[in-house]
Amino acid sequence: MNKNAIATTKAPGAIGPYSQGVEIGDLIYTSGQLGLDPATGELAEGVEKQTVQSLRNVQAILEEAGSGMDKVIKTTVFLKDLGDFVKVNEIYSTFFVEPYPARSAVEVARLPKDGLVEIEVIALKKS
Repeated sequence: MNKNAIATTKAPGAIGPYSQGVEIGDLIYTSGQLGLDPATGELAEGVEKQTVQSLRNVQAILEEAGSGMDKVIKTTVFLKDLGDFVKVNEIYSTFFVEPYPARSAVEVARLPKDGLVEIEVIALKKS
């Protein structure tokens, strides 16, 4: 199987030796997406807006690969403060439909650029 990089200007560019996403077989893996506005490179203000932007960035990568949020099978949510879980969960639920993807959510000591939330996904290609 070939491994293909996914890249779009509708999500922040990679700031290191990694791809925004990788496609292999019928699966798409996104790198963790912060709440960075791809046009400005700046973090959105507050955890709610960062969550929305993070998920929009994930969505843009998936769409570039010919997939979508309805094809996500697993997410990992990294939070600076697990106390923000309820706020993040409310926004998160508006981006997905049932059956919801499997998910892990963990509190971390620090995220790149001092972000408040980072989200990565595994998704199926659209058939």
